[in-house]
Amino acid sequence: MSPTVEEVNIVLPQTVVAATPQLLRRVNAQAVLGHVRSTDVATGTELMALTGLTRASVIAVCEDLIRRGWIRELDGARMELPATVSPESPRKGRPARRFELNPAAGVVLGLDIGAATTTAAVADLRGNVIGRASGRFRTTDIPAKERIRVVDAACRQALEAAGTDPGQVLAAGAGIAAPVDRDGNVLVTQHFWSLFDVGLRTALKELHGWTVLLENDANLAALGERWRGSGAGVDDLVVLLAGERLGAGVIECGRLLHGRAGAAGEMGYLDLVEGVGSSDGIASLARQWSAEGAAAGRSGAGGHPASARRVFEDAAAGDPAALGILDRIAERMARVIATVSGFANPEQVVIGGAVANSAGALLPGITALLPRFTATPPRVTVSPLGDAIVTVGAIRHALDYVEANALELALPGRTGQR
Repeated sequence: MSPTVEEVNIVLPQTVVAATPQLLRRVNAQAVLGHVRSTDVATGTELMALTGLTRASVIAVCEDLIRRGWIRELDGARMELPATVSPESPRKGRPARRFELNPAAGVVLGLDIGAATTTAAVADLRGNVIGRASGRFRTTDIPAKERIRVVDAACRQALEAAGTDPGQVLAAGAGIAAPVDRDGNVLVTQHFWSLFDVGLRTALKELHGWTVLLENDANLAALGERWRGSGAGVDDLVVLLAGERLGAGVIECGRLLHGRAGAAGEMGYLDLVEGVGSSDGIASLARQWSAEGAAAGRSGAGGHPASARRVFEDAAAGDPAALGILDRIAERMARVIATVSGFANPEQVVIGGAVANSAGALLPGITALLPRFTATPPRVTVSPLGDAIVTVGAIRHALDYVEANALELALPGRTGQR
């Protein structure tokens, strides 16, 4: 029989932690809370099967979570037979103990902080978005205080739209367009990246008492896609944010990769790749090549360069110039994905971000070309999450933190939980 979490040491990356009673309580609570969150109602028997815990341990964990306000017990509405009793037996079972998540326990925030705009999404503890708001930065290169002010305003507006307040926030996941190491520190070796090193974690902690989990936006996109996108459940996955600039979130064997300074998945190396030459994204390439066509008199739209959306629309209508641009983009993306396959060997590569709504038109060309450039072509899809992909991942990141720290977090309006 496989050992349960009650019986083994807890193995973490590159270390082994002794299974102390305190650690086991925390791990067991995380497992139970995660399963209760993922379903409407869970019985004790179901939680035993899902977690590998004994009935006594499941009940003890559930009662602790009830006392702390995380879950609620429902009245028994059906009978639950002991494992040794056949369903055909005339003997009666005992009432099933049924548990559900307490929807009023609190909320989490998911933030997508770009160079020009920021979006805040409020989600309940099942991950359902109940409020959203966006803000725009006056310029890209603005003072840190102003960037924080815009982010905070978007958070407040989203909370108001959700009918809740800052005191209900248990954690906030925040994605930025810069590398972030495992400790939440921004890599500032490039000027653009340094624009996001504004002290957001400290500022929101001082303003509201929030725990802010800072992460690279492409990494959060990968978490979101693996949770609720076309890559759901895939353990070896790469998500390419492919709008203006390319960036990748890499999941290997179910684990998000960061690298030493958080720069795993950065695509600056594409400057050196033959047939690619830059990390420009799909929207940027569509505009650039449309402008080239306009200058040469080959473009539609009255001889003027078109937006990326217009290029895709013209291609769908059969415009030869637009179709030629899409063919060039498909080859460029096939070469990019081939390089990713060479060092990460993913099962699936997902094209994500706002451009995903149009990028489906590129898939046949990319799929046909990949075997020319790599011996290990992955499955290529587009994300169904659209421009919400980063906030979805940020919400998941915040929920993971909440579940892992449920025994340490004090829920709003409750005291004496420990």
